[in-house]
This record gives sequence, structure tokens and C-alpha cells, in this order.
Amino acid sequence: MAAASDRAVPGADATEASSLRLRRAPSADAGDLADDSSGDRRENGEPQPPQEQQQQHEMLYYRASAPAHRRVKESPLSSDAIFRQSHAGLLNLCIVVLIAVNSRLIIENLMKYGLLIRAGFWFSARSLGDWPLLMCCLTLPVFPLVALMAEKLIRRKLIGEHVVILLHIIITTSVIVYPVVVTLKCDSAVLSGFLLMFLASIMWMKLVSYAHTNYDIRALSKSTEKGAAYGNYVDPESMKDPTFKSLVYFMLAPTLCYQPTYPRTTCIRKGWVTRQLIKCLVFTGLMGFIIEQYINPIVKNSKHPLKGNFLNAIERVLKLSVPTLYVWLCMFYCFFHLWLNILAELLCFGDREFYKDWWNAKTVEEYWRMWNMPVHKWIIRHIYFPCIRKGFSRGVAILVSFLVSAVFHEICIAVPCHIFKFWAFSGIMFQIPLVFLTRYLQATFKNIMVGNMIFWFFFSIVGQPMCVLLYYHDVMNRQAQASR
Repeated sequence: MAAASDRAVPGADATEASSLRLRRAPSADAGDLADDSSGDRRENGEPQPPQEQQQQHEMLYYRASAPAHRRVKESPLSSDAIFRQSHAGLLNLCIVVLIAVNSRLIIENLMKYGLLIRAGFWFSARSLGDWPLLMCCLTLPVFPLVALMAEKLIRRKLIGEHVVILLHIIITTSVIVYPVVVTLKCDSAVLSGFLLMFLASIMWMKLVSYAHTNYDIRALSKSTEKGAAYGNYVDPESMKDPTFKSLVYFMLAPTLCYQPTYPRTTCIRKGWVTRQLIKCLVFTGLMGFIIEQYINPIVKNSKHPLKGNFLNAIERVLKLSVPTLYVWLCMFYCFFHLWLNILAELLCFGDREFYKDWWNAKTVEEYWRMWNMPVHKWIIRHIYFPCIRKGFSRGVAILVSFLVSAVFHEICIAVPCHIFKFWAFSGIMFQIPLVFLTRYLQATFKNIMVGNMIFWFFFSIVGQPMCVLLYYHDVMNRQAQASR
């Protein structure tokens, strides 16, 4: 009878079967009850929840008799699969290791040298006493006003085209020669001279753009194709007479390319500006800390890289490469991201593409196109394509562009240091063969990593530390000779 009743269970009613199971296994746990209830749902034709389906699939998939190896697979770090994997965890590991290593180096440096930051690191008494440089800086706005007067005169046909071109040549030449003469005449602090030459170079580029753009507008207005040109490229607002307001806005705006109107935002986010200013102060202080605690002791304990032992020079360059890279990255973040965005926010300037992802540059050419967008747009607009339109080849246009950049790098560094050995000029011109080298390697290997690593090697490991050592020792030698 018991056997008969047992055989009758599978065909019995679901409720009776369930109660019979419970009577047979009164001590069953929750998992058994869940399995029984799922069996009831299968008997009734009810769909199983996804979790139960997954559990059943795993129970079948991981049976001892089920195959463990079902298809061909690559190891995650093999050459065929490594670039298809996510390396976010390794990136997190690198960040943790970087923080740990740098924390140890900071503690070691403080134990060895103590706190080296001086109260007058950024604003020394000597810098505040450089009043001729301050007066020169305050008189620079005269040159844009003269440029505006020249444009007003030609718009009213009081002077000819050749006269206004000559006036603009005189204005743009004076705006760079005047600060150079003042800086060389005064034995000023290097930082003061650099700031003056930096501002003068920016004003020179702005005035060149102002003159060139207005000249091009006048040329288009006389062209027989002006209708098509206006419709596709030129804002009709640009045909109005240049105004004092538009000139002042251009001189203050975070751009080097003149146009009468710019894309604008509608409001100023005061809280956002405050946060960016705080960040700017923090990163400026971080730059000062790295310079005083790391760069200065390293360069003071070094010899001239071209006169001492070759291995010692390599050791100093490699030791200097990391702190100079940190300072450069802080400078980039402070100026291109924080300061230019603060300026844009205060002026409601809409186009805030001040840089692109230059850190992913595959070639040196890509880096120079992406890291400094205001200068890149200026060179494309006023140097590169004017050369192309004059019939020069692309290579010649690139050469002229780098030549202009090299001259102004040399002016901004050599004039404040009172040293003209063309280290900065040579460093920029050396980029030209690197452009073709990295382009060739990129085309040969077709691998984004090759060009990017070469860029980082020449840029941060060799280029910047070498320039710092060269200029430091030349400045020290000059000061030693002057004190005799």
C-alpha cells in the first residue's frame, strides 16, 4: 500500500503532492521549500523567475560531467587581446602606487632639507622694486588705442591702404621692442621680466590679428564674390566700424583671434568662479612647493650639462624630469583650464575650447595642434594659411609657423634671463624633425602607443629638464661675472 501511494504521488493534485512532501520532510530547510515551490510552478506551467533560471543553468553548467573548456580563448594580457581589455583596475593601482611613492619622497625631502619655501618666493622686494617694468606694463594699452585710431581713419577714407599697413607694422613692432629694451636696460628679477614679455607677446599677437582681420574684411568688401563670402564665412556684423568697446573686449578676452562679435553666455556663475579661484591658488602654491623643495636643490647640486661628466648630466636630467613635469602640468591646469575659464566666465565668453586631449597625441604635430588652442588658431589663421594662399608648400608653412613660435619662446625666456644662447629657439626648431619622425613611426607601426611614448619621452624626460639646467647654469654664470 505504501508503494502504491508513493507511485500515485506524481499524478496527484499539486496541493496534495505538496502536503505529502511536507509530511515526509518536516525538517526541510528554506532552500528545499524554494526548490519544491519552483517544481510546483513548473508543474502548473508558470514561468520561473530569472534568478531561479540562472541557478538551474549554473547547476547544469557546472556538473562534473559538463565540459569546462568549450571554445578558443586568449589570455587577457596577450598581444591579441590586451587592447580589448579594460585596464581601469591597473590604472587605479598606478594611482595608488604613485601617491605612495610621492608621499615617501615628500617625507624624505622634508627630513633632508626641511621646509625651504621662503615667504617672498613669488613677490620678493626686488620684484616689487622693478618699477620701470611696471610702468612699461601700464603703458602697453596705448598701442591698441593707436591701432583703433588707424582703423577709424581708413574706414573714413582719410588714409590709404598702404599707410594703414605701415602704421600697423610700426605699432606691432613697437609693442614688442619697447618691453625688450626696458627689460634689458633694467637688471630686473627673472619672474618680473618674464611676466612683462609674456604680456607683450600676447598683445603683439592680438594686434596682428586685429590688423590682419580688418584688412581681410576690407578686402572682402571690395571683392566681386562678397555675397557668397558673407553668406558662408563672414558675419555681417564685422562690416561695421571697429569700436572702442569691441577692442577692449578683445584685449581682455581669452582669445588671440579678433572678431567684432563672439559667442556669449548669458550669466556669470559667481560660486563657480570662487571655486576656480581657490583651485588656482592651491595649484599655484603646489607649483611653488615643488620648485623650492625639489627643483632648486637638484639644479644647485648639478653641473652644466654640456661641460660636466656625461653620466652625471644624464642622472641630473632624469632626476629633474619628474618635478619639472609636475610643475608643467600644474602650470597647464592653472592657466589653460582654471585662469582662462575664469576669465571667460567673467566676460561671458562662450568658446572655451582652450585645449584638447593633447595627452593622447600620437605625433608631435598632433600635440602642437591640441595643447594650446588659442595660439594654434592664431597661427592657422594668420601664419599657416596665409602662406598656403601665397603659394608656399605645406612644409614651408609649417617651417614658418615653428619659426615664429621659436622666436617668441626665445624672447620670453632669453630676454628676462639676459642670456641669448638660443636654447629655447633650438628646442622649438628641433620639433620640426620630431614632427616628421613621429609621423613616420606612426605610419610604420600604426600603433597609437609608439608615437605617444616618443612624444612623452622627448617632451618630459629630455626636453624640459635639459632646458632648466641650461638656463639655470647660464644665469648663475652671468650673475657670478656681474658680481666680480
